[in-house]
Amino acid sequence: MNARDDKQDGLRAAVSSYCARVGADPLLVQGAGGNASWKNGDTMWVKASGTWLGEAQRADIFVPVDLAHLRAAIAAGDLDVVPRALAGSSLRPSIETLMHALMPQSVVLHLHAVEVLAHLVRADFAAPAPASAPWCWVDYHKPGAALAGAIAARLREQPEAQIVFLQNHGVVIGGADVGEVEAILASLLACMRTEPLAPVAPAGAEASTMATLTTIPDEGIQQLALDPRLYKRLRKEWALCPDHVVFLGAEAACYADADSFVAAQTIGADARLAFIAGVGVYAAKDFGAARTAQLRCYYDILVRQPSDAVLTTLSMPQLAELLDWDAERYRLAMAR
Repeated sequence: MNARDDKQDGLRAAVSSYCARVGADPLLVQGAGGNASWKNGDTMWVKASGTWLGEAQRADIFVPVDLAHLRAAIAAGDLDVVPRALAGSSLRPSIETLMHALMPQSVVLHLHAVEVLAHLVRADFAAPAPASAPWCWVDYHKPGAALAGAIAARLREQPEAQIVFLQNHGVVIGGADVGEVEAILASLLACMRTEPLAPVAPAGAEASTMATLTTIPDEGIQQLALDPRLYKRLRKEWALCPDHVVFLGAEAACYADADSFVAAQTIGADARLAFIAGVGVYAAKDFGAARTAQLRCYYDILVRQPSDAVLTTLSMPQLAELLDWDAERYRLAMAR
């Protein structure tokens, strides 16, 4: 093994170790959300679609793709280019592979970090990014080619940017190595931290008939139904982030009380997820860890909003294009 191979093995180990650490923190990564990459000459290793960053040291979650091919397509203005996976991998490269190729840095991390998302969903977002890490802002676009095109346009204007804030979506950080990415993220989290609202004590009410549903055993998620401030928001401000919509649907099923829920089931209402005011949050028994992680993320974002904050939600056309997309159907099929 030559020195170059040793360096690449070291970089892979460093990226995998860091991904496992951030992937274990639900305030940074939720289920299969987020992705990471590193570059090695004309090859870029990127997280596979549907895999979990937290498993980076236990499973083979990275796919090598032809970086030279992607860069040639980008130079020609072809942002619909399909990444070429190398080495016969059976996994699909991340939906956001092109975003990683656009970033010039060696190591790139994309996270749906709650402390950052809590700001990115606000209509009056103002980035408190550290001066030592240049940043840029990109309006919401559908993940994939549309988002890559918007990022490409912004990076042409601000090629020095190491932080890319994605409205209602997340943050992208590029660095020369894992240490630089880690330092930038730590600085962002420190300056964007918001004190969560104090939880509301449950009133002790219990729904009489839940049929096939069961209580989600997460005290934070239960606050979505128990805290009137949060319940009001989920009725009007449900569609905040793309992953949230893909995994949980375009709207929340809200009920004023248990009797209203029971009555709705008798006329065939979908009973996969229900928010019953003052009672609790209930879900189908096969709801799964991936959906639970997205629901917890939604709670963590809402609980960090000032009472007067106006939130930006995805529009009906934006919801429709997310929910009718083969790439996201694939990711859902891999969810657990």
